[in-house]
Amino acid sequence: MANEESSKQIPQFPEPLWRDKIELPTFSPLLEEIEVDVAVVGGGITGITTAYMLVKEGFKVAIIEAGVLLNGTTGHTTAKITAQHGLIYDELMQTIGEEKTKLYYEANKNAIEFIRNTVRENNIDCDLTNEDAYVYTNSEEYINKLKNEMLAYEKLGISGNILDSIPIDMKVKAALKMNNQAQFHPIKYLKPLVDYIVKSGGLIFENTTATDVDTEDKLKVRTSGGPTIVSKYVCACSHFPFYDGLGFYPTRMYAERSYIIAIKPEKELQGGMYINAEQPTRSLRNVMLDGEKVLLVGGENHKTGQGISTILHYQALENYAEQTFGIKEYLFRWSAQDLTTLDKVPYIGQITDGHPNIFVATGFRKWGMTNSTVAANLMKDLIMEKESPYYELFTPSRFGETSFKSFISTNVDVAKHLLEGKLEYPLMNVHDLEKDEGAVVRVNGKRAGAYRDKEGKIHIVDTTCTHLGCEVEWNSGDRTWDCPCHGSRFSIHGDVMEGPAESPLEKIADE
Repeated sequence: MANEESSKQIPQFPEPLWRDKIELPTFSPLLEEIEVDVAVVGGGITGITTAYMLVKEGFKVAIIEAGVLLNGTTGHTTAKITAQHGLIYDELMQTIGEEKTKLYYEANKNAIEFIRNTVRENNIDCDLTNEDAYVYTNSEEYINKLKNEMLAYEKLGISGNILDSIPIDMKVKAALKMNNQAQFHPIKYLKPLVDYIVKSGGLIFENTTATDVDTEDKLKVRTSGGPTIVSKYVCACSHFPFYDGLGFYPTRMYAERSYIIAIKPEKELQGGMYINAEQPTRSLRNVMLDGEKVLLVGGENHKTGQGISTILHYQALENYAEQTFGIKEYLFRWSAQDLTTLDKVPYIGQITDGHPNIFVATGFRKWGMTNSTVAANLMKDLIMEKESPYYELFTPSRFGETSFKSFISTNVDVAKHLLEGKLEYPLMNVHDLEKDEGAVVRVNGKRAGAYRDKEGKIHIVDTTCTHLGCEVEWNSGDRTWDCPCHGSRFSIHGDVMEGPAESPLEKIADE
């Protein structure tokens, strides 16, 4: 267990390290109709990198972001720039074949080089360092899986080694190293790209939520505020696609949350990036903060809105960090959410065959630093009508045998949680809530969600998700209402924080 002193240092509210002391430019909402070549929806690493590549090619581009730039998944990452996406290559060779698996590796390897070249060309100070990446295990069950993954490395030409130890003070049964990967500070990397976009005539609008696309004649992106963007192309880079186009994306992906803490450790991590093979996940890397090394400890993956009380995931990471490294100071904690596709390969390309000028990039499975760059490059090539060797691998219209089996499993899970939520009978009384406590309660005989804030005020919302009617659950770690079916997340006031839901939860009362 973490000692009492370190427990008292737990940050009260989730806040990522990456935005600490970083001044980002601010942008006004979209106030009038504009016309551009490409409308990019989403102001994270995918949208910014896409816009950066396109303005360099001479396209007139506009980015719209529902909140503020770089405050979504990009701002909550571990920021590992690596093609080592867990134990994925042996699995992909079994499901999509060696040729496509090699393309997956090649695309991500090229993304790493693009980031390195961009940093060099623009002289960006973003704490970029070259690091080896390790998957390790202390489970007998996973030793053979690491060996099989190494065989896949050899077939695919990936530079790596199987090891019986790692270069940190930690006992392991086996480890797999991928050579010459990288890590960086994502906000420091992307801020100069934002400056370049603006200087090159690109337009950026914050607090502008895209709601739909009209597809008659020219494309027209509609926003909740009223004004529209007329464009030849639309790139949906908004984590969960804001526009579905009959692609049925909610049925073809599932959302998972993971957790990260930032600490000053007693024992320093010398270098490298680490993740274990078994569950619960433990991810490690250093980051520089105010000239001092800080350790990021991540993991505790689970499907959004499902499982144990979410504050327990932060506590589990704290306990692990205390036992393994010791905690001098507990600096930050935050969580992240990402989407996994049916075959674990991102959906990148035309959103459906019927909408060839609307592109989507989603399903990065928590490996967004490279996959975002892969997506930006592929969408740029498609807009420029260039042939790409990666088109068939990533096209969202694919649907093989593996996808079909996963489709059934994913949607059975959705149906199960839809039913469980409707049958649940909450026993908690709203007036029994302590300060800073939330719970599912009954109000006037109906299921509701209530949170009592630190001043004692109670905020009550209808718990029925506005997406497809599942019942949301209380997230005690982040103080949000999370949907266990498709991953929508809402604030204590019911506002949408993460899609696919577009409308807020109905507010019942504030007391």
